[in-house]
Amino acid sequence: MTTTDVPPGRAATSQIHPPQRHPQRQEKNVTGATVWLTGLPSAGKTSLARELAALLAAGGHRTEVLDGDEVRTFLSAGLGFGRADRDTNVQRIGFVAELLASHGVTVLVPVIAPYAQSRAAVRERHAENGTPYLEVHVATPVEVCAERDVKGLYARQAAGEISGLTGVDDPYEAPEAPDLRIETQTSTVAESAESLRALLAGLGLLAPGRPSGSDDERLSA
Repeated sequence: MTTTDVPPGRAATSQIHPPQRHPQRQEKNVTGATVWLTGLPSAGKTSLARELAALLAAGGHRTEVLDGDEVRTFLSAGLGFGRADRDTNVQRIGFVAELLASHGVTVLVPVIAPYAQSRAAVRERHAENGTPYLEVHVATPVEVCAERDVKGLYARQAAGEISGLTGVDDPYEAPEAPDLRIETQTSTVAESAESLRALLAGLGLLAPGRPSGSDDERLSA
């Protein structure tokens, strides 16, 4: 196992799960990975994913962001927010992410995925197929998330307009041993994205990039 160092006060790290590669994918020299960013609402998951996607795309890497809200609209329309529906949503996203990653795309998934069992099932699917998978905990405290309140969810919950808000009146099972833990309240979005890019590069999960704008660059966030 490997430990990746990040500048003190910016992002804490934990043990890395070495990715297992499928022999056929080794022969094809395909490098892709799923990076799942889990955390509370307004933790900064999507901002971090899009910053990293832009950074990778600028380096010519094939990148895709599976945004939770967009997936809810186009892939998981009709699902609610009970535990069973949340699990179904996570598994659907995990399936799509693994499919893309297995074809050489770096897939960034800024989705809450509040239950450890659901996240473990997604990791297992990737492991079974030899597809690299990293779990990143965007560990912004609930108090900071409530201050940001990007979508107004915390204010609506406090006013009694909604219930079942993850981390407030619905459970959030924080990862015990994520591949990377980032505290956005102590680092900028750019710093956090660079920490994650460095992790991917250190694990050999970023193939040599194509020049920006090349004909082969078809999947970018």
